Amino acid sequence: MRVRLDYGRTGLEVELPDRNVVKCLECQAGQPLADPAGAVRRCLARPNGTPPLAELARGRSTACVVISDVTRPVPNEVLLPPILDTLQKSGIPRERILILVATGLHRPNLGDELVEMVGRPIAEQYRIENHHGRSRREHAHLGESPRGVPIWIDRRYVEADLKITTGLIEPHLMAGFSGGRKLICPGLAALETIKVWHGPEFLEHPNARSGVLQENPVHEENTWIARHAGCDFIVNTVIDAERRILSVVAGDMEEAFLEGVRFVEKIVTDTVPEPVDVVVTSSAGYPLDTTYYQSVKGM
Repeated sequence: MRVRLDYGRTGLEVELPDRNVVKCLECQAGQPLADPAGAVRRCLARPNGTPPLAELARGRSTACVVISDVTRPVPNEVLLPPILDTLQKSGIPRERILILVATGLHRPNLGDELVEMVGRPIAEQYRIENHHGRSRREHAHLGESPRGVPIWIDRRYVEADLKITTGLIEPHLMAGFSGGRKLICPGLAALETIKVWHGPEFLEHPNARSGVLQENPVHEENTWIARHAGCDFIVNTVIDAERRILSVVAGDMEEAFLEGVRFVEKIVTDTVPEPVDVVVTSSAGYPLDTTYYQSVKGM
């Protein structure tokens, strides 16, 4: 049996003896959206749990639009234009809109990498800045969470009149699912916050694992921190293995996120008929395997 794994930009083919293969696990085939940009616009106008984005934006003087860093294959070229257009038509001028890259403790994304992430027109016309998690002076202190995590969030986000996050919903090895609240914590959090939230008290919990939200302290904690920091609107997407958009959700940080999670659960759940000795997998290819740290996603 010849199997192709997503690996880097080109993929990796593996030859396996048929007699040794128990099962090939793959996401169920989803139906890509015929008009993803139109789906985004409709979600902005009819969101889940909030007024339309245009209504939220009226009367606001500044906006911060948060995007994932290069390690997440978020289709920003589809998501961002309708968001930015809505903000400007609602009275927030382009020069008062900041696109903030939620790097967490990852390296900054610069130059051609930014162009690849958002597309050349947006890269050339809008102010795009990186979060710097190791520079505490760039963060606002918002107290402590109920579990004692010190809350330091990027000051540029905290001080924005309108706070919008984008993202990608998929299983996450310790937070249950990515997207939603994760763009704020850890995406815009300082080292002092992340090192506690990523600490053994949270990660050793049996529910801190992929696909689990209920009684997952990692999920519960960063949801509380994100809500405390404030989030007016999210736009999240679900993609398939070919990076085609299957679903778009928008609106309230928790309601829209959970709507997306329910969609993901339908297409990623599978079982193996028996225990196996060896699992051959990858971290899903570029950009998910950009850094060595991301290789843990293969597990």
